[in-house]
Amino acid sequence: MTTRQRSGFTSTKSLNSLGLFNRFRSLTTLSVLAACAVALALAPTARAQSCAGDLNGDGMVNGADLSVVLSNWGFCPPGITQVTPLQGSTLGGTVISITGSGLSGVTAVSIGGAPCTAVTVVSSTLVRATTPSGVVGQAAISVTAPSGTTLAPTPFTYVIQQVSSIVPNTGSYTGGTAITITGAYLAATTSVTIGGVPATNVVAVSATQVTAVTPAGSVGTVDVVITGTKGVLTVAGGFTYQSIIVPTWATLVEAMPDPAVVTDSTLRAAISASGLAWRVRDTATQMEMLLVPPGTFKMGCTASNQYGCNSDENPTHSVTLTQAFYLGRYEVTQGQWVATMGSNPSYFQGQSDSASRPVEQVSWNTIQGFLSATGMRLPSEAEWEYAYRAGTTTAFHSMPGYPNGTNDDNQAGTIAWYNANSGGQTRAVGGKAANALGLHDMAGNVWEWVNDWYEGYSSGAQTNPLGPVSGNYRVLRGGSWLSDTSYVRSSYRNLVSPAYPGFDIGFRVARAP
Repeated sequence: MTTRQRSGFTSTKSLNSLGLFNRFRSLTTLSVLAACAVALALAPTARAQSCAGDLNGDGMVNGADLSVVLSNWGFCPPGITQVTPLQGSTLGGTVISITGSGLSGVTAVSIGGAPCTAVTVVSSTLVRATTPSGVVGQAAISVTAPSGTTLAPTPFTYVIQQVSSIVPNTGSYTGGTAITITGAYLAATTSVTIGGVPATNVVAVSATQVTAVTPAGSVGTVDVVITGTKGVLTVAGGFTYQSIIVPTWATLVEAMPDPAVVTDSTLRAAISASGLAWRVRDTATQMEMLLVPPGTFKMGCTASNQYGCNSDENPTHSVTLTQAFYLGRYEVTQGQWVATMGSNPSYFQGQSDSASRPVEQVSWNTIQGFLSATGMRLPSEAEWEYAYRAGTTTAFHSMPGYPNGTNDDNQAGTIAWYNANSGGQTRAVGGKAANALGLHDMAGNVWEWVNDWYEGYSSGAQTNPLGPVSGNYRVLRGGSWLSDTSYVRSSYRNLVSPAYPGFDIGFRVARAP
């Protein structure tokens, strides 16, 4: 009798197969893959389609390579390719950008073991964070994710971002003061605030210098805050707003010195520190005047390349002027003289521009009537030379291309009308380049009377010298349209009878604040 197998039963062979299957099914996926790896390792060698899978470099793609994969099974740790910037202030606050791969799971960023703040995962390839404070030197950058922690290939360097000076550190409460901030690690500066208000025209000139223009503020001392990629630096009490004084006889034109006119930063700082308005007009005559700040300079012999000094330009000596004064931006013109005195003594009159040419053929004695009528005065010889030099120590004052002046006679034509370029006559004032104080025609056009009687120099240091109390000759300075370059040098002295009215002699006015 044939025994019929019932549905659902299997043969012994089938049961054995099922048991093996169940045992395999009970293994984890990892065990299965491991078993496969072993099987593959024992399998006959086959030709690989490519060697991209040869992970262990043995020239074959086989189970051994799969073992490499399995030994590294799991989430990949974050990868870092670049961190910028790699330098910042010890105060912290530098925003860094970390680029790489697998960054979507980043939970923390540390610098030298200290946690960064404001950690932001921008994408799987970009994270941003703000550095903590630290000590000078290098510190490791680490990025942490669930899969582990990765160190950046290059450490972060903490530096001391500092400010050594702010020049000028005082200015008008109306704003508009051009300041220069000098220090270290300032190249990445992005903004400057004065008393909490953003400055304008902020320029990171170099790693050691930043320039800016102050906003309007309230009278008093305020903080200066410099912000950049290296962090935030505060200079407590770094700037003082002043109430600028305008002389009673004057009308304000510009409170603070314009850097494009007063090109010397030290002079700008001295003008600002005086508390006096920089550029004004004498209200009665409408003559424009610029402030000359106090200072100390070396007075006397400065030879040019072609001409030496006369004996009366020696000995050189130190002179200190303790009081600021106003000086005419230009030589007194024929038009200004006529407006006050009613007549024109000039030889070079009757031209279309005569009103703008300097008045000449005026003696020292004749000028006294103009000075009495206007409340003006002549500068002392020391004031005149100090104003001519405007911070330079050369024969010819500063000019475009020569910010520190020059001894080259070939450059004199940039600042002076003299015998080589004047065409044998005076010229309208202001036609040549000004010096670093903004004064025109200090060299050439017409000789300028100063107040002093003539005498020789002494070697001792002097303060506010006024010259001798009497004498036979008054001093002339600056040379004229008739002169060669020797006479337009900063130290050249001329002497003439105070009654002499030459057609190459004029003057420039001064006034106390």
